[in-house]
Amino acid sequence: MMGYHFMGKVTTSTPLLFKSKLLCFSLFYLFTALFLALYTSLSQSKCLFRSSPFDPLQTPLFSYPSSYGEHKYALPTHRSTCSSPVFFTDYWTVLKEIRDLCKNSSLASPVLSYMQGQADSFGGNFSTQKRISYFDHENSSLEVPCGFLKKFPISNYDQVEMENCNGVVVVSAIFNDHDKIRQPKGLGSKTLDNVCFFMFIDDVTLNGLDYHKVISKESPQHKVGVWRIVRVSRKDLYDNPAMNGVIPKYLVHRLFPNTKFSIWIDAKLQLIIDPLLLIHTLIVSENADMAISKHPFYVHTMDEAMATARWKKWWDVDALKTQMETYCDNGLRPWSRKKLPYTSEAITYEMFPGGGSNEDVPDSAMILRKHELSSNLFSCLMFNELEAFNPRDQLAFAYVRDHMKPKLKLNMFEVEVLEQVAMEYRHNLKHIGGTSGREVGSKRSKIKRTKRAGSDLLYVNGSCCSKCQKYLLEMWGESHK
Repeated sequence: MMGYHFMGKVTTSTPLLFKSKLLCFSLFYLFTALFLALYTSLSQSKCLFRSSPFDPLQTPLFSYPSSYGEHKYALPTHRSTCSSPVFFTDYWTVLKEIRDLCKNSSLASPVLSYMQGQADSFGGNFSTQKRISYFDHENSSLEVPCGFLKKFPISNYDQVEMENCNGVVVVSAIFNDHDKIRQPKGLGSKTLDNVCFFMFIDDVTLNGLDYHKVISKESPQHKVGVWRIVRVSRKDLYDNPAMNGVIPKYLVHRLFPNTKFSIWIDAKLQLIIDPLLLIHTLIVSENADMAISKHPFYVHTMDEAMATARWKKWWDVDALKTQMETYCDNGLRPWSRKKLPYTSEAITYEMFPGGGSNEDVPDSAMILRKHELSSNLFSCLMFNELEAFNPRDQLAFAYVRDHMKPKLKLNMFEVEVLEQVAMEYRHNLKHIGGTSGREVGSKRSKIKRTKRAGSDLLYVNGSCCSKCQKYLLEMWGESHK
């Protein structure tokens, strides 16, 4: 307020700025919005990786036809705080360090020898005891079965490109037209010079891409943005498309023999952090062989098995029971603190103040690896288990990890980290031309009816006891009662 003397009286005048109610309301709204935006930004920064300044790629990586809808149906995350934020080193420092590591990849580290020959299936489909015999690989020159006992049906063009990939590779796969191809975000200006991106697809997916005019089926080679597309024929492979997807997921070290590091990312995810930063932060800095997220819900392998049966994630429930009984009979135990430490020296028991929950079940949508003996052995053993039973890799994870020798140096990070480095999308809701999935393509797998299990896991023929009784009692905390 301002005062004026007029004919002996003091009068006051309201500044023009405050005479307009609309202007006052607008200023109030502006400052409130700025405050809320700042508060939200600071709150979320607890969860986000600290991304150091670098020269990012500015141009779009690919322009999709409008009908393709590559960014539909994103799944939001609602996490406002993080218990384990992870920080990046400077991009240029990371780039130099990983380049040096890749140049020196021929270090004096033991090399895994792979079984050669021919078999009726791609992986040999070995018996339980035969698979177990390969778990202990300390001081051994024994050849390990690791797929490729049949020719992997890809073109010579693609095979040459895969063998020419040196250093770091990012791998994904879409089979049965189940997802969209999405371009990664947040790439540094030198990343594409040092990282290969490969997407494996089958003919059903290729037909969908051709229909939307993303690529042409007539071309012998395909590229969509950063992704080199590798067409995989189903001839001599598995009837189940998910099992065919397991090949690039777990045998990446064999498909790309000259790479030092790899990142597997499910096609439902869009990478939003530079892969070099992820490799450096989650693998190199932690001296880990492999990094993978914990599962957001389940602690024990049996939790995942029961959910797999309950939600019909695998059609043969009786086979799930057989799988779990096989693992229980051969030493699988529930998660407990006694299993720690199974990781690198930098990832110790003290890093799990919450009790180290969710340690037996991963979220395997993203897997980071250093291609050395332990990681390669784990991947081979996992693939053999998945071929023997089903492609649900969470079920075999703890069994393989706990029984293999030499031990895997594993960085099992919090699920909140995964939520912040990748955007998750729903699987395709519609396929070619808007038809439903089961209507597309004569070669699409038939939907199998769920096969119910027989007797339950605790009792056999109504009396005690099944092979998983001890596991279940330990899991329920009743083993000492």
